[in-house]
Amino acid sequence: MLTTLKTSYTDTRAADLAWALGREPLPALAVLDLELSGAKLQLRLLGASHQVLLEEEGRRCSETVACMPGSSTPLPLGVSKRVDEWEYEFAARVETMSQGAFAGRAQELLALVADHPNGLAGTFPGSPHAFTAMLAQRHEGQVRWRTWHAYPQEGQLVVTRTRIGARMPATL
Repeated sequence: MLTTLKTSYTDTRAADLAWALGREPLPALAVLDLELSGAKLQLRLLGASHQVLLEEEGRRCSETVACMPGSSTPLPLGVSKRVDEWEYEFAARVETMSQGAFAGRAQELLALVADHPNGLAGTFPGSPHAFTAMLAQRHEGQVRWRTWHAYPQEGQLVVTRTRIGARMPATL
């Protein structure tokens, strides 16, 4: 699903993004409710980026990546921790590219997410390449999502990947 967000472009720089687990739902500009093999997942586009709410078998988890005033947790490169009985893994990276490459990548990502049944993307007024996009799936008993946060004025794309689910046994 692709939507135009009815707000000003809040995120100013990729470096302003922060990460948090366990936050209460924040006001959303667009929401996509999904059921993935028993897991209820809500993808939420915020004025300041994204939030994902997951509920399965009475367990809950929320992930927020956004510009959060007063937040002391910057966007980490990676996190691995237990959340209730789940294993949670988060990774983030920043891609910097030329304006032409950025425009092409933005168009590819928006096309991918807009037509995907488990995808939600929102563009911000004023720039067709200022967007936040999210895509979710269930794979091998785990719920996974990826997000893209575009900063055309910097030529930067923040890419995140999250995986949460039952602990996977180690393979030898």
